[in-house]
Parts: sequence; C-alpha cells; structure tokens
Amino acid sequence: MDSSSTFVPPSVHASALLSGESYTHVSPIPAHLHSTPCTLGIDEAGRGPVLGPMVYAAYFLPCTQSESLLREKYKFDDSKALSSGVRTDLMRQVCDTDSELGKVSAWAVAVLSARDISACMMKGTSLNAMAYDATVDLIRKVYEAGVNVREIYVDAVGPPVPYQSKLQHLFPTSRVVVANKADSLYPSVSAASVCAKVTRDAVLEHLFASRNAQDEDAETWGSGYPSDARCVSWLKTNLHPVFGWGSECRFSWATAKDLLDGEAAVKVDWPLPQGDSRPLTDFFVAGCDKRGSDELASWFGTSVGQEVL
Repeated sequence: MDSSSTFVPPSVHASALLSGESYTHVSPIPAHLHSTPCTLGIDEAGRGPVLGPMVYAAYFLPCTQSESLLREKYKFDDSKALSSGVRTDLMRQVCDTDSELGKVSAWAVAVLSARDISACMMKGTSLNAMAYDATVDLIRKVYEAGVNVREIYVDAVGPPVPYQSKLQHLFPTSRVVVANKADSLYPSVSAASVCAKVTRDAVLEHLFASRNAQDEDAETWGSGYPSDARCVSWLKTNLHPVFGWGSECRFSWATAKDLLDGEAAVKVDWPLPQGDSRPLTDFFVAGCDKRGSDELASWFGTSVGQEVL
C-alpha cells in the first residue's frame, strides 16, 4: 500500500467491503458513447495476493480517441510500469466528469472479495473461471447501459485463442482481441489496468484502516502479496487461533493454510455423521455449482456465476 495516496475513487464501496461482499461499480456514462463506435479494454489487479479482492476493470471511449488521447496525450501504460502517484493522478482525472477524460470516456469495475474467492475455490471453481465470469459480466453491463461497443480488447488469462473464441461468440457484434500483455499493447486495456490497480490499492487501504481504526501504530500488511514480508508478518501477528483472520483474507491460499495448520492455530476435527460420506466442501456456498465443460472450461474450470459480482 502507498500511504501517500489520499484519493479514494468512487469504486470503493465501504459497506460491501466491510461485509465481505463482492460488487460492481459503473461510472457515469457520457451520452455520446451511446451512438459513437467505442473501444473497450479489460484488465485486472490482484490475482495473486492472499489479502484483499481481485479487481477487474473495463474502460471504454470512442475508437477514434483511444490512441491519441490515452496513449499519446495522457501516457497510459500497464499500471505496473507507472508510479503510484501517476496512477492516482490519472484515476483522479478519469473520475472527474468535468475533466477531458471524464467527458469522453467511462469505466466500470468488478470487485471480487477475498471471502467469495475462497468460498468458490472450496467448491472447485478456479480463479481463471472467476476471472472469465467477471470479464463477461462487465462487458454485458456496458452493453446493457447502451454503449455502442465495436472493439473489445482483453488481457489474456491462460491460452488466448479459446478465450477469444468464447468471447467472440458471446459478443458477435464487436471485434474481440484477447492477447498476452494487452495492457501494454492497447490503450483502453492500459486505462483499465490503472482503474483496477488504483481501486484495489484504495480498497486495501480502506480495509486496513477500518480494521485498525483505534491503533495508528498498527503493523502494516503491505501489498497483501505472499512475497511481501510485511504481509506474512501481519498474518502471523494477527492470526486468531480459531477464526484465523477476517473477510479480507483468502483462506484458500497456501500462505493462509500453512499458518492455520501450524502450532499457533487450534486444530479442528470435522467428523461426518455416520453414513454421510459427502466432503465438507459440499456444505459451502451453494452458488458455486459445477457445470458442463468445453475446451475453455478445461483451462478455466467451473464458472462461478453472477451472484458473487
């Protein structure tokens, strides 16, 4: 987390975050996007962290302005190639409906909570399947808002070819391109990358501040990634012996599992009633049901459905 950032984008929904819910936020949409042919980019932030949500973002604007406005004038790029300050400044302008960016473009995010990610993974739903569903749901919401989408660019998750084929089938009126490193190739995906990253960082800051409201000197949890020593230290220090952590934690991650299996946590035995051989995971989250498979499903796993978004 970057404590120097004080801008909180409207995509931070406090009540949903504190209750561990997933949600979708759609920005105000300029009227001209309903008639002008538009390009739409999709990217994500937060696939790998043990703390906080995974955020998918869509960014859309007129096709004729994507390169000149986003790439040439505002220098959008893969969010990882931009400093925190630059990302925040760009996001601030994107959210300002009186700014040039705010007048010509719009955006949306799907925030998949750590709690819902863990619950669905317990049912065998892969992270790739959740990502695919989030992508489809965001695109559909933009269509339903009446935006004249003609081009769709998506940063690849897994093999690009079957992913692109599936999306092209779902959205036949638009040209669909799924590519590796799309966030550095297509300006609309770069802008989506910034929206996703700034939203996730702000969400993580809000969750940390809410949890430690009475302790200004509380140990930071850093970026939330297992590779961040601050994150691992926080998990160890704040491990409840019975309940583990709050809804900000992905309990299905190996980092969390290993700590819960360690000496600091209480060992819990879950005996099944005699004659009931169902696995324990059958009792969790009915919404994550199994469905039929195809070439794409063999990579992405089971679809998570709309209810977690």
